[in-house]
Amino acid sequence: MKALFIVQGEGRGHLTQAISLEKLLRDNGHEVVEILVGKSETRRLPGFFHRSVHAPVKQFLSPNFLPSRAKTYMNLPRSVFYNMLRLPEYVESMCYINQRIQESGADIVINFYELLTGLTYFFFRPSVPQICLGHQYLFLHKDFELPKQNRCSLFLMNVFSRLTSLRAKCRLALSFRSMPKDGKTHVVPPLLREDVFTQEVSSGNYIHGYMLNVGFAENVCQWHNEHPEVPLRFFWDSWGEEPVKKVDDTLSFYQLDDVEFLRQMAGCKAYASTAGFESVCEAMYLGKPLLMVPAHIEQECNAFDAVKNGAGIVSTDFNLDHLLAFAENYRPNPDFVRWVQSSRYVMLDELEQFIPQNQIHHMYMVEEFV
Repeated sequence: MKALFIVQGEGRGHLTQAISLEKLLRDNGHEVVEILVGKSETRRLPGFFHRSVHAPVKQFLSPNFLPSRAKTYMNLPRSVFYNMLRLPEYVESMCYINQRIQESGADIVINFYELLTGLTYFFFRPSVPQICLGHQYLFLHKDFELPKQNRCSLFLMNVFSRLTSLRAKCRLALSFRSMPKDGKTHVVPPLLREDVFTQEVSSGNYIHGYMLNVGFAENVCQWHNEHPEVPLRFFWDSWGEEPVKKVDDTLSFYQLDDVEFLRQMAGCKAYASTAGFESVCEAMYLGKPLLMVPAHIEQECNAFDAVKNGAGIVSTDFNLDHLLAFAENYRPNPDFVRWVQSSRYVMLDELEQFIPQNQIHHMYMVEEFV
């Protein structure tokens, strides 16, 4: 099977999922022929992604959400206005995506929650099957319990999810736990990278963290000034800074690097983040207590579900007192670990349903010969 990946480039979750799935497919005799990644002026593709994948990477201009003036929470009106002005450029991107689908020779397109992929399938109708993968599709499941607040934002988010998956054969919804299928929505385990499983886990004296938007740094610094004795190591997407911005002996900010990020997560006492699905799953698998500070509605849903699964607590700011108190009585969830460990079998079973029949026959012939 030859797969073409199309990946939303915002945050690190979709990128690390693409890294994991490429390795899984390559290890099982399949090929990723190309990876297309959506880019914007406000985000930069991290170096770890280029270092971790084997397929050629190409980028195209894609819509993205803009932070508020304080660079903390997402600003929806500002994001809509900004992206409306760039519609002609997004049409060019869709033409490019359709061209790459046709010319890549792919048997299947795997869409990591990229809006323009769904719109390309709606307007251009490529014949290559599209499979959508992302935890956001879980919010479309009839049995998933959504937070009670922000009904309008939840509705808009689910509309966005449906637009990303227009004309998809199925939606693979990454989840903290197993759930039955619901129409096109198939629930699958988190797709964590191989490096997560090889970490040496310990319990250090520092708090580890990740911020999607750099505006939260002021909040972290404020808490640090009141508790300078607690070591803090936070990662962020602040390009233009040095690799490590050392504020003082106990507070450092790091540019996003996934090798160092995981190493420090494995050795931390507790983890604080803006509730991105991928890093929440990594912390749960490594047995680290969590403080989640959602920056937008999707992360509010992640945090709501993670709390139900015993992962941690939710806050409106990085008040790490609450995290330290929660960590005293935290117990990891062994059911989650077993669910994650089943991911390679579940994911392969889902994707190999779309292998062309002539390729299945060829695979069986090779097995018999060997």
